[in-house]
Amino acid sequence: MVTVGVLALQGGFAEHLGLLRRAADHLSIDQGQQSIISLTEVRTPEQLATCDALILPGGESTTLSLVAAQSGLLEPLREFVKISKKPVWGTCAGLILLCEQASATKRGGQELIGGLDVKVHRNHFGRQLQSFVQDVDLPFLRQEETEKQAPFPAVFIRAPVVDQMLPQTDAPQRAIEVLARFPSNGEEDNIVALRQGNVFGTSFHPELTDDVRIHVWWLGQVITTLREG
Repeated sequence: MVTVGVLALQGGFAEHLGLLRRAADHLSIDQGQQSIISLTEVRTPEQLATCDALILPGGESTTLSLVAAQSGLLEPLREFVKISKKPVWGTCAGLILLCEQASATKRGGQELIGGLDVKVHRNHFGRQLQSFVQDVDLPFLRQEETEKQAPFPAVFIRAPVVDQMLPQTDAPQRAIEVLARFPSNGEEDNIVALRQGNVFGTSFHPELTDDVRIHVWWLGQVITTLREG
């Protein structure tokens, strides 16, 4: 049994759990077997310790960081990501927390978990009222190079983008893979999905759509990684 947790301190954890259930059902049907995936909400270090993989949801990154610190979760989360190197996925605010550095933070900065050797720019696309949905091509979802894949309806809400690569201490073992870019007018394309070792991040909110493809892909990656490990 593989236990997948969703950090349930604030933000879209319920939406992630809903899509994870659908993704687990999809994988079990596709493989013709009972689901080996158990899902759980994570609010304490003890609950985190039961998990083989974890999602950090979208929400408000400063609030998530503060509540995690008050709950005694910051250091266990850092150990989970950077020492135990268990599979982790962060969406929007979750991506911010998984970066080593962040710009445009509130006065006094904020505590980060780290794991991605990048600097992220918070609220890159503006305030809540400037939220939007944009079809984005996600090549990593293709089973084969020649396969045609419908674009993903990416929901951007006060979304961050990666704006700087940082020196990597253990490259090439954990090289940064840019998985998707968002075309911008007259500027260099923004990085909106990336992976480095056990850490996966998206600027947008897959959990706020009915499209289960990224959750299916990530769960498949988790299962493969744990089996090989």
